[in-house]
Amino acid sequence: MVFLNRIYTKSGDGGETGLGDGSRVAKDASRVAAFGEVDELNATLGLVTANSPDCPESALLRVIQNDLFDVGADLCVPQAEGEEVGKALRVVPAQYERLEKAIDRLNEGLEPLRSFILPGGTPAAAWLHLARTVCRRAERAVVTLMRAEKVNTHAMIYLNRLSDFLFVLARVANDGGKGDVLWVPGASREG
Repeated sequence: MVFLNRIYTKSGDGGETGLGDGSRVAKDASRVAAFGEVDELNATLGLVTANSPDCPESALLRVIQNDLFDVGADLCVPQAEGEEVGKALRVVPAQYERLEKAIDRLNEGLEPLRSFILPGGTPAAAWLHLARTVCRRAERAVVTLMRAEKVNTHAMIYLNRLSDFLFVLARVANDGGKGDVLWVPGASREG
């Protein structure tokens, strides 16, 4: 259980922050950037549900928000060589497999795409497209971290599946894809 009795500690006033293993790093370190992007993604999903209470799969979005705290916790604790299983909270395949099942289920009722989609349509779809782009940014931050340090690959896979899920869910929120705004290549080139 987490217990927070003080919100400010002053320990970060010099530009450093603590990781989950107690070590201290610069606030702009790749690891901090990665879990910070995940935190922003979680906040964006909060905006989705707050601004679109009728958003499809809202219960699953709450589960995903909880999963994103797991992803952040995973990234916050550097993975030690020979780490004992269960010693640190790590993302597991069941978490992204849930997303894969949801993608398959939701995509079944959508028309196949014949063009790229412009972000927009219903308010819920627009918020979901924004969340998808924030998810992709978080994914890129994790890739940057992976180049320098050991990272649980399941956390990376989770973010990759989540961006796909958010894309499909945005289409569902656009009247099952009927309200998707399609890209027309070169449509505005002639004046």
